[in-house]
Amino acid sequence: MKQTHWILVALVAPLMVVLAIIATLGVWAEIWHLAFHNPENSHILLALPVAIWLGALRRSRLRHWRPKPSPVGPVMIGAGWALIAAGFYYAIDLAQHLGALLAVGGAVISVLGHRLPMLFKPSLIALFFLFPVPGRFRQHIAIPLQEISAFVSEHLLALFGVAVERAGIVLQINGHDVAVAEACNGMRMVSALGLITFAFVFSVPMRKKVRLLLLALSPLIALIVNIIRLIPTALAYGYAESDTAGLVHDIGGWAVLALALCLLWGCLALLRWLEVPVSPYPVPKVTA
Repeated sequence: MKQTHWILVALVAPLMVVLAIIATLGVWAEIWHLAFHNPENSHILLALPVAIWLGALRRSRLRHWRPKPSPVGPVMIGAGWALIAAGFYYAIDLAQHLGALLAVGGAVISVLGHRLPMLFKPSLIALFFLFPVPGRFRQHIAIPLQEISAFVSEHLLALFGVAVERAGIVLQINGHDVAVAEACNGMRMVSALGLITFAFVFSVPMRKKVRLLLLALSPLIALIVNIIRLIPTALAYGYAESDTAGLVHDIGGWAVLALALCLLWGCLALLRWLEVPVSPYPVPKVTA
């Protein structure tokens, strides 16, 4: 029996996944093209590593799990194909992307059973970050975020004696117009930081209420680090060569992810300092 389990896990399941990816290759090729060529969707590059990381942290759950073929898998594959067809017919990219993920997930569940995803729910949720953010939804978040970032950055720069003027989302520094969308587009930070926050709260043991609190704070953290990134980037566009400014912009985009993690750790430390119950495990009472 154990040999059958090993064959399912090591041979049949990967083969099914490969076949499902080949069958939906056009959709996956489009997703990866957007990930590599559109900075607004760069979070896609982090989604799979985060899903694998969260799964590795929960690998002990496989101790009592046994693979078992499930009829749910073929149903998911059929639903995936239907979504891909409907998305193609009605020009709904999100439907095609969801259909491709359902097809691949259905291939896994067909062989290994529907209980497996329930053991790794955080990894399953992280896989949804493989989807590019729809343009309309992105604009609804990016535009207000850019306006707030430009407003706060203007006053912070003025506070430190930098001659700056603002017109909408455009900052004028040293005679150069620096658009916030050019210097630091907020949306690409929201997507990536949302994923980083999700990975953090499900990597560190904590109570569910604390997890929900940190997830709710992620837009505020995204705004803070976006402003921190915007100020040196705007100065670079105002005073340095365009190549140097572009380098500062690109480096800052990844550096603020580390800064966001530091802010999350700081929030957790603050909660512990305030003696808010954070640990999911009961803390023994100390008696005199």
